[in-house]
Amino acid sequence: MDSQQFRQFGYAAIDYVAEYMETIRDRPVLPEVEPGYLNDKLPDEVPEKGEAWQKILQDFDQLIMPGVTHWQSPRFHAFFPTANSYPSIVGEILSAGLAVIGIHWTASPACTELEVKVMNWLGKLLCLPHKFLNSSPGPGGGVIQSSASESTLICLLAAKAKSLRRVKKLHPHLDEQEIVSRLTAYTSDQANSSVEKSGMLGSVQLRILPADENGELKREALIEAIKKDIENGLFPCYMIATLGSTGICTFDKLDVIGPICQQYNIWLHVDAAYAGAAFILPEYQHLMKGVEDASSFNFNPHKWLLVNFDCSALWVQDANDLTDAFVVRRIYLEDKQENENTQLPEYRNWQISLGRRFRAIKLWFTLRVYGKDGLQAFLRNHINLANLFATLVEQDPRFEIVCPPRMGLVCFRIKGENQKTQKLHDLLMERKKVYMLTASLNGKLFIRFVICSRMMKESDVHFSWNEITSQTENILMNNGTLNGHSTNEIQE
Repeated sequence: MDSQQFRQFGYAAIDYVAEYMETIRDRPVLPEVEPGYLNDKLPDEVPEKGEAWQKILQDFDQLIMPGVTHWQSPRFHAFFPTANSYPSIVGEILSAGLAVIGIHWTASPACTELEVKVMNWLGKLLCLPHKFLNSSPGPGGGVIQSSASESTLICLLAAKAKSLRRVKKLHPHLDEQEIVSRLTAYTSDQANSSVEKSGMLGSVQLRILPADENGELKREALIEAIKKDIENGLFPCYMIATLGSTGICTFDKLDVIGPICQQYNIWLHVDAAYAGAAFILPEYQHLMKGVEDASSFNFNPHKWLLVNFDCSALWVQDANDLTDAFVVRRIYLEDKQENENTQLPEYRNWQISLGRRFRAIKLWFTLRVYGKDGLQAFLRNHINLANLFATLVEQDPRFEIVCPPRMGLVCFRIKGENQKTQKLHDLLMERKKVYMLTASLNGKLFIRFVICSRMMKESDVHFSWNEITSQTENILMNNGTLNGHSTNEIQE
């Protein structure tokens, strides 16, 4: 493919994406396909000769799009937002076009230096303590990782290595393998599944502690677990606190957890994957109270801050903890800026992989196009839409809200036994007009309604609410059947 063909292909692809965004409301949010639908539609071997891009794009439309779940649809209310914006898309295109692999500073100086700058911008937007920023005089700094899952694992590995060195000094008679086998970590049962996975991958025993009735980690449960482990000859090393849990968007109290971690030399990692974006709003910054005691803080701009996946922002108080755990020296990795002691980070030593994409471009574009005011307006609009939905729920006596609406999330259910709410969710999934997930708290099954799409309007909220109430009406009449007909038959 020559440059002229590339231009034609690229222009056609951009037009396709723009048209897709403009017509996304016309598409069912969930696809009408069965597992394995694509296998027989594609050949079993790579084509012998190259094919025309026009045919490939046509196949994309006819074969791939029917199997796509439309995450940017205003009818998508599952999980949490996956961010998307035109400035970020353009940034992705330019990053792909440059095809930079940021192994070290010389491999592409702009890749490192722009990331340093935008991570400072972002940290200041969140009002993080200055010691977390690259611009601070201390060893703190920020870096873009691929996901909150990876950030949790990276910090666990760094905490593991740091604790190993500390315990070895205190107990020089113990070998390293024995120390590692006795390291323990802690989190709440409301933490994301990736937290549990990080314990598995990092070979650290993870204590999953019970949250209280509000979904917050219990202070007493943490202290009791730590003391019990110490009495049993174990070494506490890592604690993951959640700001904005997956199920109900609850917040652990950092000002309670932080001093405990300080007392017992435990690395405190803050996972604010979704809710962290809201900390650019002054009215939500109180939820970060106590963050100064954290060793690391992470949130995902690719969730709720209009930056396309993948872009996860991680800050640490002491970057030496990362480099001490991850640095591997080879002659081919020697770099001019390291030798000249410029104080610029070599990000390969802050992560698992050697290379890294130029992700800072899309973050830079998005922050500049929207600005602080535009980003704040976007988040407040989503929060207002969630409050509108909550009002509709509260005004209908058939429903109840399980916990106070938090940011863009509303947790609701049909009053009474869980079976009714389960049936409602089953019907919604069968009809594929809206997409939501279920969760449970204190024995109550509920449905999570999240404002996800940047294109959401009040009319979209009412569309989803009408779909919910129409199916609920059927469920509450004769246990989901009317005159022997299924609810699907009646509503279609």
